[in-house]
Amino acid sequence: MKPRYTLPAWIGLLVMAGTLLGCTSHAPSAATVMAVNGPIPREQMGATLPHEHVLVDFAGAEVVSADRYDRGEVFEKVLPHLQRAHSLGLQTLIEATPAYLGRDPILLRQLSDASGIHLLVSTGYYGAREDQHLPRHAFADPPDSLAARWIREWTTGIDGTGIRPGFIKIGVDDGPLSDIDRKLIRAAARTHLRTGLTIAAHTGPAAGALDQLAVLEEEGVDPSAWIWVHAQAEDDSTFHVRAARSGAWISFDGLAPDNVERYVARVAFMKAEGLLDRVLVSHDAGWYQVGEPGGGAFRPYDTLFTDFLPALEAAGFTGEEIRQLTAVNPAEAFAVRVRTRLP
Repeated sequence: MKPRYTLPAWIGLLVMAGTLLGCTSHAPSAATVMAVNGPIPREQMGATLPHEHVLVDFAGAEVVSADRYDRGEVFEKVLPHLQRAHSLGLQTLIEATPAYLGRDPILLRQLSDASGIHLLVSTGYYGAREDQHLPRHAFADPPDSLAARWIREWTTGIDGTGIRPGFIKIGVDDGPLSDIDRKLIRAAARTHLRTGLTIAAHTGPAAGALDQLAVLEEEGVDPSAWIWVHAQAEDDSTFHVRAARSGAWISFDGLAPDNVERYVARVAFMKAEGLLDRVLVSHDAGWYQVGEPGGGAFRPYDTLFTDFLPALEAAGFTGEEIRQLTAVNPAEAFAVRVRTRLP
């Protein structure tokens, strides 16, 4: 039988999380986090999964609509998985599905209310998968126009719901940035400077990551406002170190039962480099997939608690280091705060 943290043990690991928020090497501020039910003090985030999904629709930007699924059916399928994660100690889940891919802030608020978990929803557009999830106006609009759309969601709420985004989600294809991908990161940078929302960028290998960091520098945005999503797709860890030392967040977000040892090794490497305070870990799990019978297979949100944390402990990680990884780092990463690079 695999070792696991019982609920009391896991709660014990988090008791000191709030007091540790002032102990990272990149000094945090007293910023809040914007959840679907409104702003919360970031110390209330607790144990956080920084990249997961509840519902995704891959039909394409011109087809996606809430009319394509039954919200009640999705709620009934997803809620037990959130309740299970909550019973293991999860307090906050970052829902990384962007607009035109199935983003549903109403569903997320319903699930948050029922599960007791803080949920965050995004603004921004997803240019990965060869741009099939970008609305037509994204190709014609300049960066400032895209940013204005996303800023309006921050100031007035998403699609008339009054629910405000907690971060900016964009996506780029592998390799050097295309023109449209470069536009997306510029729009995200300008949105950050007006809202303080963190940019979580579906990226993958290092070429696109380095290009994005260069654009952020041109726009005057500090790398600490940017998360390298799917950084595990880059095999050369020296790039992770390079980005993290600039201040960027390195997100290893494909954790699964069959790769726990590999993820422990990745995190241990970053710890050895003195960069544990720039690392995020999540599953990229879920989700109800629109168009599949019953939403298809659902991968739960529990491996971090049942397998990964015991493996970290066995590898010599202290309780403080585990809190750093699971509570302190996400709270700092998603704090709403403008982060500029001074000349």
